[in-house]
Amino acid sequence: MTAELHSSTRLNTFRIILLVIVAAASFSALTLLPDALRPDASPLHAGDISPRDYVAPNDASFESAVLTERKRQAAYDSVPPVFTPPDPAISRQQMGRLRDTLDSITLTRADNNATTDQKRACLASLPDLELSAETIEMILALSDDRWSALREESLTVLERVLRGVIRDSDVETVRRSVPSLVSFSLSESQAALVSELVKPFVTANSLHSPELTEAARVAARDAVEPVMASYKAGETIVRAGGRLTEEQVEALQALGLIRSTSQPLDMLGKGALTLVLAAFTALYFYRRKRLGFLYEPRSLFVTAVLYLVFLAGARLAIPDNVLLPYLYPLPALGMLLGALYGMEAGIVVSIVASLLAAHGFSSDFLPYYLLTSLCGVLALGPARRFWYFIWAGAAVTGAGILVLTAFRVSAGDLDWLGVAQLLLAAAGNGFLSAAFALLGQYFIAQSLGLATALHLLEISRPDHPLLQFFLRNAPGTYQHSLQVANLAEQAAEAIGADQLLSRVGALFHDVGKARNAGFFIENQAPGHMDTHQDMEPEEVAATIIRHVTDGVALARKYRLPRRITDFMLEHHGTMLTRYQYNQALQKANGDAAQIDIEKFRYPGPRPRSRETAILMIADGAEARARAQSPQTDDDMRALVRDVIEYVQKEGQLDHTMLTLRDLNTIVESFVATLRGTYHPRIQYPAAEAPSAGEPLATIPRK
Repeated sequence: MTAELHSSTRLNTFRIILLVIVAAASFSALTLLPDALRPDASPLHAGDISPRDYVAPNDASFESAVLTERKRQAAYDSVPPVFTPPDPAISRQQMGRLRDTLDSITLTRADNNATTDQKRACLASLPDLELSAETIEMILALSDDRWSALREESLTVLERVLRGVIRDSDVETVRRSVPSLVSFSLSESQAALVSELVKPFVTANSLHSPELTEAARVAARDAVEPVMASYKAGETIVRAGGRLTEEQVEALQALGLIRSTSQPLDMLGKGALTLVLAAFTALYFYRRKRLGFLYEPRSLFVTAVLYLVFLAGARLAIPDNVLLPYLYPLPALGMLLGALYGMEAGIVVSIVASLLAAHGFSSDFLPYYLLTSLCGVLALGPARRFWYFIWAGAAVTGAGILVLTAFRVSAGDLDWLGVAQLLLAAAGNGFLSAAFALLGQYFIAQSLGLATALHLLEISRPDHPLLQFFLRNAPGTYQHSLQVANLAEQAAEAIGADQLLSRVGALFHDVGKARNAGFFIENQAPGHMDTHQDMEPEEVAATIIRHVTDGVALARKYRLPRRITDFMLEHHGTMLTRYQYNQALQKANGDAAQIDIEKFRYPGPRPRSRETAILMIADGAEARARAQSPQTDDDMRALVRDVIEYVQKEGQLDHTMLTLRDLNTIVESFVATLRGTYHPRIQYPAAEAPSAGEPLATIPRK
């Protein structure tokens, strides 16, 4: 029990470690491939020289952040500065300043106490005017009436000017236009004086507003719709040696031709996808504990390697290629695992591989890979015939064509040549998937000793060399094995176990007896039975037990699948050769301490699958039925239940996951099969020799 507990702990530890390694490898495949093998796929930046030609692998349309930002910036820059409406306060302020200045000139002119030089100096020092000497002389020489007229004209002209919109950029232009606004009734010199008085007071009355300008520019920027960039499959994005622009770099990133510059976020997304798929896989197989390959480290390792190989191949095949992604036989992974370990393994791994293989690429890759893989696995089914693989390949082709029609052809962006190429790629995918699955399952099964349906059918043929050796050397045991095979096959079908594996395992479970056939009673001639009373019980037990190891040796010699050797090792589990042990106990006068019980125990291990557990029960039931010849169904049912209770009491079914419902179903299946084998027969009277002329047809026949 302790050894089995340690073995279970080691298996669980192996599963966890393998899951972590596979998840890490999957994440690496998503983030590194094809960069790790293609240096030219490393990050490129605007201004770099393109190392090669880059061609769009498929039709793609995406929102171009570069072109959108460029258009928005142009809209932003195109908005002119926004000015406030003319401010009356500014106009009034300038009018007041001009009036104050003119009043100062009037007072200076009227000051009789000041000398002429003092008046000139006072006018020259006015704060808002820079009057020339000629202008000062002209002002001082004017009569009071004429000065009053010029004063009023100056105020009128400035008011007229300030009523218009004057911006900072317009001030000089407006000042140059002042002379044209002076009344034509004035002389040229007087008009020039008015202009000289007015011009310094012309200023901007409509000011630039940074807030309004920014609001207008932001509104113009926000009104720009996103710019979409589109590429056709096969369209050249950039030539080798060309200097990359920002929009070309963006297109290469969007099409997955170079690594994205937003690598941390990209890696975060890929990591999240990897984790959720790892959790899905672990939870699914945790709930489906009856899948036999989960208990075989080598099978788990093979599954992991096949998954990683196909995933890496897909991640390398998709970038930079137009047709190769649709030709890549990813469905072969599910079909291969389905042929090796059953449909459930193929379906679950296909879902995970399809999601990871298509991540980050065109949206039609995911339904293409997922649906073709699932259709291939389901069409292949138990994979018992060669034509099953042909049918599965046809299913992959049909599913691929329908998916491409739904996601690519219906878009209307392909010409007839493009459509034909895609459909041919789908057909090639089906052919390659079937070929890889058929050849792969054969070579893997042969190399690792796995029991595929085709291999099981091949070795179960009556002309197989080991079965011929079995039949010739131990015909009685061979017949017993046939009967047990019938029982096991029917019971396995009834509870949903692998009926083909159960039948073939039962055929070979006692093949080791063929090496020493005469020792076993079923191979001895009637009336010449040897019960080995002249031998020590330990010696008899050792000879009986040796048929297990002899069978394993024959299985290796004839290259039987390793799964078949499990039936040889487990059909007696760790039970005792009870008859010989009781003989030894009698010789020891009932003192069990004088007996080494391990000499009477089969090496085991105990059954670890439903199929080997069914064989253990069938082996015991058939032997007891042959010895007791039960006459009714109730007798047969009681016989089978006794066998089941015995092996349960011995703890032989603890690791088989058989439920009470399964055991009841097995009982009824065995009863139905045994009824046909050990049914009562009519006892005919002894035949008498026919008299002369009596036809032979009247003689009673059996």
